[in-house]
This record gives sequence, C-alpha cells and structure tokens, in this order.
Amino acid sequence: MYSSHPESHKIHRSGRLRAAVLGANDGIVSTASLIVGVAASGAGKESIILAGTAGLVAGAMSMAAGEYVSVKSQEDTERADLEMERQALEDNPEEEEMELAAIYRKRGLDLELALEVARQLMKHNALEAHARDEIGITDELSAHPIQAAFWSALAFSIGAVIPVLSAVVAPCSALLWLVPALAIIMLGTLGSLAAYAGGASPVRGALRVCFWGVLAMALTAVAGLIFGFSG
Repeated sequence: MYSSHPESHKIHRSGRLRAAVLGANDGIVSTASLIVGVAASGAGKESIILAGTAGLVAGAMSMAAGEYVSVKSQEDTERADLEMERQALEDNPEEEEMELAAIYRKRGLDLELALEVARQLMKHNALEAHARDEIGITDELSAHPIQAAFWSALAFSIGAVIPVLSAVVAPCSALLWLVPALAIIMLGTLGSLAAYAGGASPVRGALRVCFWGVLAMALTAVAGLIFGFSG
C-alpha cells in the first residue's frame, strides 16, 4: 500500500549543510583567533581591528577562490565524462543498453526486467540514465562553481563579522575574554544546529566544534604572547 507519510531523509541536505557550516566555522575560528593573537601581543586597538578586518576579507576571498577552483575542477570532469558517454551512446547504443542493464542486475533485478528498465530509460533520456546510474551525476549533485564560491564566501563573512564587531565596540582590556567567549557561544550554537539538522546529537556537534575552536584560539594567543614579548 502506498504511504501518504514518506520519510523525511536528511542526506539531501548534507552537501549544502557541510558548505555552510564549514564556511561559518572557519570565519569564526580564524578571525577570532587572529584577533585574540594580536590582542595577546599587546597591540593597540587600531591594529587589532585592522587585523580582524583583513582576516575577514582575505578569508572570505580565500574560501571563495578555493571552493571555485575545487568545484570547477569537478565540473570539468563531469563535462568530460558526459561527452565521453554521449559519444559512446552514438557509436554503440546496443552495447550501452546492455551496460545499463548490467548495472540494474547488480542491484537485484532479473535479466528480463533489467533489460526492460534499461530499454525504457534509454528511450526516455539515454544520457541522463547513464549519467545518473553509471557515472553518478544528477542535477541535484552536479557542480556549480560560482554558486559554491559565493555561498562559501558569504558563510565565512557571516561567521567572521561578529568577532570583528566585538573588537570594534569592546575595550582592549576585554578582548582577550570577550572575543573567545562570543566565539565559543557561536561555535556551540552552530555545531548544535548543524548536528540537529543532520539528525545527529546536538551536544556532540557543539562539543566537537568548540574543542577545535578553543584549541585554535589558545594556540594563537600563546603565539601572540611569545612574539609580543620578544618584540
């Protein structure tokens, strides 16, 4: 019997969720750590704000460039594979149909049904069927470099702007505790929401990102103290 209440799976969110969490997490951790390190060195407020702002802009552009190059490479590979498959379908359609049927046989269909499914799908859209079932390319998961670059830069900027604003409004004497405190709260919230959206434990998600954030800020603060003292 057909169910009117299909399950709401979470795996379709994983790619977008991962990119958003990674970008925001990097923005929080790297910018807060930079501000804490410069503040620990004894630098003035202007230098701290300059360092935080530069970190925000450079980090956002780095995220955008890295994501664009990575996803563009994926897009180039996908296009090459699709062109190869298109040529194979033109040259050897019967062989490609058998190849598709063999894939369905491995998934549990008997020979007759596998051949019929392959035949029907090839009639509908042969390239789409082979892209999806042979190569693993779908419209939902295909590469979009510009979109990926934009959202990565935006996520980083959203994460980085709070530490920078806190450095602007807070006195220097409070930065070494205020910025880490705000960063830990943001990281915990982000980790909890991401874990909840993905169906995992919010507590574990929060602890995971907070641990690495605290470690990064602590090590950067130590570096700032050492080099500030040496200077």
